[in-house]
Amino acid sequence: LTEQAVAVAGGIIGGILLFVLLGITAYLLWKKFCRLFSYEKLINPVKTTNANAIFQDQANSEIQLKSTSRSRSVPFIIPPTLHGRDWIHLTKEEQVQEDRDPYMTPQSGPRSSFHSLAGAYVVGTINPDLYKFPEDKSETDFPDGNIGRLWFSIEYEQDSERLLVSLIKVRKLQPPADSCSPFVKIYLLPDERSYLQSKTKRKTLNPQFDENFVFQVSSKMLLQRTLKFLVYHVDKHKKHHLLGQVIFPLKNEALTEDNKLVIWRDLEKENLEPPSEHGDIQFSLSYNDYLGRLTVVVLRARGLKLQEESPAVGVYVKVSLMNHNKFIKSKKTAALLGTPNPVYNETFSFKADQTELDTASLSLSVIQSNKGEKTLLLGRVVVGPFMYTRGKELEHWNEMISKPKELVKRWHALCHST
Repeated sequence: LTEQAVAVAGGIIGGILLFVLLGITAYLLWKKFCRLFSYEKLINPVKTTNANAIFQDQANSEIQLKSTSRSRSVPFIIPPTLHGRDWIHLTKEEQVQEDRDPYMTPQSGPRSSFHSLAGAYVVGTINPDLYKFPEDKSETDFPDGNIGRLWFSIEYEQDSERLLVSLIKVRKLQPPADSCSPFVKIYLLPDERSYLQSKTKRKTLNPQFDENFVFQVSSKMLLQRTLKFLVYHVDKHKKHHLLGQVIFPLKNEALTEDNKLVIWRDLEKENLEPPSEHGDIQFSLSYNDYLGRLTVVVLRARGLKLQEESPAVGVYVKVSLMNHNKFIKSKKTAALLGTPNPVYNETFSFKADQTELDTASLSLSVIQSNKGEKTLLLGRVVVGPFMYTRGKELEHWNEMISKPKELVKRWHALCHST
């Protein structure tokens, strides 16, 4: 009897569990069935007047909405980076206009998913400003007092050790007379005895040369050389008048056969005054009052009196910062092969508080180094406040202070006083 009771109880419990399982299964199937039928079939509300081959069978039929009213629509969100564009908002029963810019409307073809929405946006407009090349202002922006601008290109052939110079053009020349017939002489410093010359262009202030010149120079000596362009005007009496010059050191350029550099430079007036007894030096001064930094740009020297007895190894400039005649710090340029007219274009910076400018000074010494590590002072100049200097040196220092963060360039005569 006991075994029968247990069997009956087990059958009842099993039946209950089976009934519960069937009920859960039926509920889940009902939920899934309801979810499937809760969505509406979305039909494209947009009709276009552009008939392509893909839709030729539908050209004479209109596509209508299955349901004129919808409980809700799926929004299309414009990315934040595209805000501010002129979007075309297509609502129900509206058509895409044929007379719009073809670049601003999507082309017909396989449709993407957003075409089936009741509200659609045309995405992918083109902004022409993004495809504009930067404007070349080298022929339009000329500073006040400009006397002309010269364009040229340089390239170096390593195998044949040839420097290729292309003289391209000159613009906005300022001749002494109404008419101008310019030509250009090209030097490879320090050799000032030989030069290459362009053709003369008749009666023009904007000559176009497009001429090529070749200098033979070894790769070891290349970076110590400097290109010098002299622009002349020929008058009616066949006299030559110098209009300006361009000095271009090669040491800061990466010259290779695959790297043809096109460069432009403004013409500078040549210092027509004869060199002083010991030569002259040109440099720029600038003071940044915010950073407390004094900057010196050693540009060039001319008319140096080199020692003839022993061959020169090099000529360099030593720049020293002094305070109350006490040495603070010094820096020096690279040594260039003995030439009376070296070109450096090297920049040095010194830390100097603004309160120290009344007691500080700068000393620039031009030194020739000879064999045996012997040196010879060719000349020296000191610039600073009234405590140490007078004349042009004092004027240069005061102009630097009055024009903060601006490079002030001047020539100075060298002297032998120590």
